[in-house]
Formats: sequence, structure tokens, C-alpha cells
Amino acid sequence: MASLKELTQRPELLSPGHRMCAGCGAPVAIRQILKAVEGPVVIGCATGCLEVATTIYPFTAWRASFIHSAFENSAATISGVEAAYRALLRKGKAPEGYRFIAMGGDGGTYDIGFQSLSGAMERGHRMVYVCYDNEAYMNTGIQRSSATPRWADTTTSPAGRVVPGKPVHRKDLTAIMAAHHIPYVAQASPSHWNDLFTKAQRALNADGPAFLNVLAPCPRGWRTDPAESIEMARLAVETCYWPLFEVVEGKYRITFRPKEKRPLVDWLKPQGRFKHLFTPERKHLLDDLQQRVDRDWEELEWLSRAAR
Repeated sequence: MASLKELTQRPELLSPGHRMCAGCGAPVAIRQILKAVEGPVVIGCATGCLEVATTIYPFTAWRASFIHSAFENSAATISGVEAAYRALLRKGKAPEGYRFIAMGGDGGTYDIGFQSLSGAMERGHRMVYVCYDNEAYMNTGIQRSSATPRWADTTTSPAGRVVPGKPVHRKDLTAIMAAHHIPYVAQASPSHWNDLFTKAQRALNADGPAFLNVLAPCPRGWRTDPAESIEMARLAVETCYWPLFEVVEGKYRITFRPKEKRPLVDWLKPQGRFKHLFTPERKHLLDDLQQRVDRDWEELEWLSRAAR
């Protein structure tokens, strides 16, 4: 467990003045993760909200070696840098201690960059991949991604009289990464900063690939109050929509259990992208979402018990 005082004294690798939207969850999560870095680090970031807003020419908000990758190849880029570094180490031409982090939003991770990510994990590079999951292609106009929840209203899954939003459930990317049998996989939220910091430390110290999936509320895409972003992340955890857990060498462990599991509507109702669901004739859609969350939480509980 880290102390808040200790963390405030660590260097900031993502500086203030980065031009991300007010209330964006991504820079909050990334700052928390980067607090776990000790020593030199190389960071790669796919095209997306985080890259575009932090590297507006001729400025940069990054206080570390930074590489802007294309939308689809952040993992491939950093895996190549890590491989080159190992080659230099073998020849005695590079110092020990470097760490490597690739980043991408859900569009550049769940979808466009999935092949690159899967390949890097399978090859066994010692690197951490961080997905800041804001649940749509926010940078290009709030289009649905495979991380977008079912029935959400986006510009490419608009809620209408016939089709009430995105018709299919989101992809469970965290489980897919665990299925790669890599040393460390975790799901986290910026609302639970100590949990996220601890998981970032474990990911950085893993002897091989590691993957962090971090919820990053987007006030524009979710249509929420920018001042409530961390509360929205907390509600996602407390309703078990976004459970906090880790998978260490294939064994699941829940890292936070709500004292009282809140109903999913507590998380859905403040979001404009779900407002069309709150009519009597669409109550069954809310029930569908709650049943899915309940089923997934029960499955996670079973996996955690089985690992003991």
C-alpha cells in the first residue's frame, strides 16, 4: 500500500497543461500509473485522445522518452523497442533498468490494435500495455467500439425507435488477455488509486508481458458532468460493472469487493448515452444489462474461489 504523501513527492511524467478535456479520466489514470515507474522508461502511445491532446506541435506534456505510434501499432512499436534494448544489453551497449509501456484507448486496443497487442503478448516481450478504456472512439466523434456497453447511444449506434443503441454486449478484453497466459493481467479504476498504483507496480515488475485495463470516464461521450468523472468510475466499481481484479500467472483474484453491491441503474442513470432506456417500455433492457453484470460477477467470484 502506498501513502498519498509519498506519491505526491514522486516525479510527474505527464505534466500539467496537457489539453485533455476537463473531467477526462485518462490523464488521471495515466498519472497514477506513471507514479509507479522507478527509473528510465520508454512510453509509446497510439493515436487517440491521449496522444493528440498531449503532443500538440511544438509542445509535449511527456517527461519521458515518448513515441507516437499509428492507431493500430502501439504494442508492436514498443515490443520492437524492447527487443532492440535486449539486443543492446547483450552487447553491453545499454544500461540496465529500462521499462517499456505501450498505451492506447479502447479503439486502438480492443479493435484496431488488437492484432498488434495479441502478437506482442504472445511473443513474451517484457513490457506493460495500458488500455485507457473510455468505451468508444471518442477522439474521432464518439463512434461505438467493441468496448461500448450494450444499448449505449453513440454516433454509429444511435438510439432510435427500432434499435435502442448498440445491440451487442462489450468485448471482455481483460479475459482475452488472461487467456494469453502472460504473467500479469489486471483491471483497475482511477477511483481506487491505491489499487491502480499497486497493480501498475506489479505490472512493471512482471517477468514478461503485462496488461492493465483501466476505466477512463469520458464526459463528452458518456454525457456526464465533468466534475463527476471519478464518482462515475467509483459507481462502475461499486455496481460491479467494472470489477477490480488481477490475474497472476493464470490465477484470478478480486482486489475489491463492494460492501454492498449497488444496482447498475445507479451508474447508468447519470449518463446521457443511456437516457433512452429509462422509459416503462424499455425496462426489460435495463434488466438485461443488470443480469449480464450479475452473471459476470458470479463468474468472477467462481474463478477467484477456484484459484485459492
